[in-house]
Amino acid sequence: MFKLKLPTDPRWANIAEGNIEEILTDHAWCEQKAATNAITLITMLPEYPEIVTELLAIAQEELDHFNQVHEIIKKRGYAFGRARKDDYVNQLAKFIVQGSREDLIVDKMLFAAMIEARSCERFKVLTENIKDEELKIFYRELMISEANHYTTFIGFARQLGDPETVNKRWDEWLEYEAEIIKSYGNKETIHG
Repeated sequence: MFKLKLPTDPRWANIAEGNIEEILTDHAWCEQKAATNAITLITMLPEYPEIVTELLAIAQEELDHFNQVHEIIKKRGYAFGRARKDDYVNQLAKFIVQGSREDLIVDKMLFAAMIEARSCERFKVLTENIKDEELKIFYRELMISEANHYTTFIGFARQLGDPETVNKRWDEWLEYEAEIIKSYGNKETIHG
C-alpha cells in the first residue's frame, strides 16, 4: 500500500521488546509530535476549512494515542521519560522543499504521509512479532489509524497540488526514505 522500498527487519521487534519501557516512552512522544505537526499544518491552511477540520481530527486522535500510550506506561509502573530526538524524522525533514508556498505545503503533507507510512509499517512488525498480547492488540489498532492518516495526508497533497506532480514527488520521497532507513532498525525506538 505505501510502496516503502525497504521493509523493517522483523528482528527490530525483538530489540523493541527487549526494552518495552523505552519503546513506549519513545512512542508516546512520537504521538505528541504528530499532533503538533497536524496543528502546524492547520496554521498554514486557514483558507481550507475542510482540511482544517480533518487536521483537527487527526491532532485530537494523535493526542488520544499519546494518552493511551501514557496510560499503558503508568499501568505498568514504568517511568515516563523526557522527549527524545527523532533522528529519522529530522533526516526526513531535510528533504522538504523550500520553494513556493504550494510546494512547501505539498511537501509537508508528503513528509507527514511518510512518517505515518513508516510508523504503520513498524506497528505491523510489532503486531506480528512481539509476545506481549496487550501490545499486539494495541499496535494492531494503531496500525489501522496510521494507515488512515497516511491516506489523508497523501489525499491532501494531491488536492493542494497537481496530482501527477505530487505522485512524482512521492516517488522521490520513497527513494529518499529508502536510503535513510538503511541506518535504522537497531534501537528500541519507533523509528530507530
